[in-house]
Amino acid sequence: MFTKVTSGEVQTITIQFEGETLVVRKGLNVAAALLEAGVKQFRETPVSGQARTPFCMMGVCFDCLLIIDGMHNQQSCMIEVAEGMKIERQLGMATIEFNASAEQGL
Repeated sequence: MFTKVTSGEVQTITIQFEGETLVVRKGLNVAAALLEAGVKQFRETPVSGQARTPFCMMGVCFDCLLIIDGMHNQQSCMIEVAEGMKIERQLGMATIEFNASAEQGL
């Protein structure tokens, strides 16, 4: 699933973070790639607005949530970077549309 880098050979891909182009190592998860690129804040908590950054790097803490390719609440430590990926910080709480008729089976 992930690419192993050997003998000094480094494969890179290009992603967008907050509109800025970043060249990152292929095979990393999104959180690791952004941390390696120097990103220190990934999101803000919806309650206090405090800045958060990845903590556990194994999908348990949810401090690495980002908007990836338009989808909110993505655990960046669990997703491999892909060429052209568009990533944004998640600030505050994501809104979720609720369709009452779909819930009732109408």
